[in-house]
Amino acid sequence: MDDYSISTLFIILGVFLLFSAFFSGSETALMALNRYRLRHLANKGNRGALLAQALLEKPDRLIGLILLGNNIVNLLASPLAAYIGYRLYGDVGVLPATMLFIVAILIFAEVTPKTLAALHPEKFAFPAAYIYTPLQKIAYPLVLLINLIANTILKVFFGVSIDKQELNALSREELRTIVKEAGALIPDKHQDMLISILDLESITVEDIMIPRNEVMGVDMEQDWEEIRSQISSSSFTRLPVYMENLDNILGFIHLRKIFARIVEDEITPEEFKQHFREPYFIPEGTTLNQQLLNFQQEKRRMGLVVDEYGDIQGLVTLEDLLEEIVGEFTNAPTTLHVDIHPQQDGSYVIDGSTHVREVNRALKWNLHVNGPRTINGLVLEHLETIPEPGTTVLIDGHPIEIVRMLNNTIRTVRIQPQVEIKQSTL
Repeated sequence: MDDYSISTLFIILGVFLLFSAFFSGSETALMALNRYRLRHLANKGNRGALLAQALLEKPDRLIGLILLGNNIVNLLASPLAAYIGYRLYGDVGVLPATMLFIVAILIFAEVTPKTLAALHPEKFAFPAAYIYTPLQKIAYPLVLLINLIANTILKVFFGVSIDKQELNALSREELRTIVKEAGALIPDKHQDMLISILDLESITVEDIMIPRNEVMGVDMEQDWEEIRSQISSSSFTRLPVYMENLDNILGFIHLRKIFARIVEDEITPEEFKQHFREPYFIPEGTTLNQQLLNFQQEKRRMGLVVDEYGDIQGLVTLEDLLEEIVGEFTNAPTTLHVDIHPQQDGSYVIDGSTHVREVNRALKWNLHVNGPRTINGLVLEHLETIPEPGTTVLIDGHPIEIVRMLNNTIRTVRIQPQVEIKQSTL
């Protein structure tokens, strides 16, 4: 060492610091890589991503290699820094030189490279993977010995087995968070659709069905001319057909196939009945994602929702399910739900039969949906009595005024935007 000049020793010390910074920064970068993006890049053939993915499949070996290299470098650099201090100032310079070296290690070989690597993991990790791949093969025996000792300690004292790694699968809520934080990468409309798809598993057909009392259908007990008139003016392509009421369901009729003949009076009631398709029933607890699959498998677009006793509760269509994903089907994107009417004072007049989910979706509100499905049910559950017109109740921060009642049912309400509830200081 005495043969080397001070400048040469400083250069060697600087090289040691660079190596230490490389090991520290690359470790952080490799561990900070987004595993899903890494898999995506690897599938696209990115060489750096492929190497990094292979290294991370055995994290114990990778960490062992990095720490081995980092510690060797630091162990060599520490006495060198002390020796430089000795060369410059004698015995008095050893301690200050060592202290300065420790500070230099913390700043230039730990904090700075690790911070940069955490902010830009791919820029550091992928080039480092090219170095670690052959280095891992060269140092394999020593790394294997270190890992064997470390893994034995983990298993004996902590009950952790490196061979039984848990799958880091994302939960539904974590996926929701990722979609919401995608920002400009995913348009707002697409974000809403993706989140709606994630929610399909928690929504049942009962939540979106048309209630039994609102189901439009063809009553075969009517006069044939009345039936023709109803079909001719119908805005639906498919209708349930029954005798007297839905309990005596006969099937479904696809009007498009016979509409022209009906209008021209070229079909008899007997021929009309030949076009009936057998009814299709859906248990009320069926989730929307499952029902989408059921509609596809059964080649159906409409079904009757039944409860556990087999009683018909309502009707659900494929369009209803798709609206849960893409929103209300309308020609005007800014148009609200047909039963939601904005007022000049900022309030909304809403039909009592409107689903709470539809109100939340149209107005971006957060009325709770765990209980009753409709606004009528929501208010009645809260009041626990049949209200009088003019009654006002506060639900989830929204003042709700009952405007009109009919047959013990809330027909119309006026809902104000959410108000801030001040807490009492007493």
